[in-house]
Amino acid sequence: MIRFPIIPLLLLMALVGCDGDSKQNCARGNQADARKDYLEAAKWYRKAAEQGYAPAQCLLGNSYDLGQGVPQDFVEAVRWYRQAAERGHAMAQFHLAAGYYQGKGVAQDYAEAAKWYRKAAEQGHSEAQFDLGSSYYLGQGVSQDFGQAVKWYRKAAEQGDPRAQFNLGSSYYLGQGVAKDFAEAVKWFRKAAEQGDAAAQCNLGLCYSEGQGVPKDYVEAVKWFREAAQQGDATAQCSLGVSYDLGQGVAQDSAEAVKWFRKAAEQGDTNAQINLGVAYYKAQGTPKDFAEALKWFRKAAEQGDAAAQMNLGLCYNLGQGAPLNEVEAMKWFRKAAEQGHALAQCSLGSGFFQGKGVPRDYAEAYVWFSLSAANGDVEAPKSRDEAAKKLPPQGLEQAQARARKLHEEIQARKKSG
Repeated sequence: MIRFPIIPLLLLMALVGCDGDSKQNCARGNQADARKDYLEAAKWYRKAAEQGYAPAQCLLGNSYDLGQGVPQDFVEAVRWYRQAAERGHAMAQFHLAAGYYQGKGVAQDYAEAAKWYRKAAEQGHSEAQFDLGSSYYLGQGVSQDFGQAVKWYRKAAEQGDPRAQFNLGSSYYLGQGVAKDFAEAVKWFRKAAEQGDAAAQCNLGLCYSEGQGVPKDYVEAVKWFREAAQQGDATAQCSLGVSYDLGQGVAQDSAEAVKWFRKAAEQGDTNAQINLGVAYYKAQGTPKDFAEALKWFRKAAEQGDAAAQMNLGLCYNLGQGAPLNEVEAMKWFRKAAEQGHALAQCSLGSGFFQGKGVPRDYAEAYVWFSLSAANGDVEAPKSRDEAAKKLPPQGLEQAQARARKLHEEIQARKKSG
């Protein structure tokens, strides 16, 4: 006869009672939490957590994380998250992953973060799915893999996560990890936009403005730009300003354009800063003010925008908004020229040819005229040929070699940027 081990009845009853008590204690904590009595909530969560109840361990970790009912303590939060995570609790796994990702309560470790995001994601936790997708997208803790990023973004997007819907739309728009498909991009941007995601609203507006994935419709574009702009999205504010400036989808109104350019410019949007500078320069929607124009061109130029650097150089070259300063003009022309801005390259070449703001140097003039011509500036070929006449054969050959090398370097920077 097979004999089975005998489990003492009292022990069995104690085990059942313990599980019931832990759930009951956790429920009491939830009730106190709902009343915003965080001290009482933490007390009951601790009782259940010390009984090994994973949901309570996670909630106690959250209490320490937020400093609700207990002194804020990220290390203690991680300790409780880990206990629950090791019992398979998805939310705790997500919080533990976030701790590793942010280096909060534990040393920063992207690989550990990805490990715990994966455990929670595989249980269907949408935030973890999104963050695991982002880990693959950025190559943090895992090898960069756009296909895997799309896989996890899709899982989260299908659960309604607007950030994942936006990123999935962006993946389709850019053709990263999936075949480029503007219609599919629009579909996912729309889902996120309808949930109020400002970036998605802006991108949906851009798709309508450009006729990508949907028929071109400036009125619909303005509708979505406005939705995002009113939430403070700088790109949308600038785009709405452009719509008013051009009278696309809305009555032309330069003053309204300036209003929206300013909102975006004050958030650091370089396109808006340039547009606002141009408005002051040309007296469009605002009185002419070269000093204000120069101020906004400088803000964008200092962020590395080549068009703004070119405009700032012109202001100094013409003495508009600041005293004429050819040295300062050439400094900004060079910054734009080294980014491949054709007009700036031609302007820098003129400086070298005439010896204005820089020492006269026909070889350097030839180099920059040559680069400008290669970039399509229609005036540059004639100037290049004039500079060539000033050079001996060997000097011309050396200048051509330098131009070729610079052109390759600039193109390589553009590709990597």
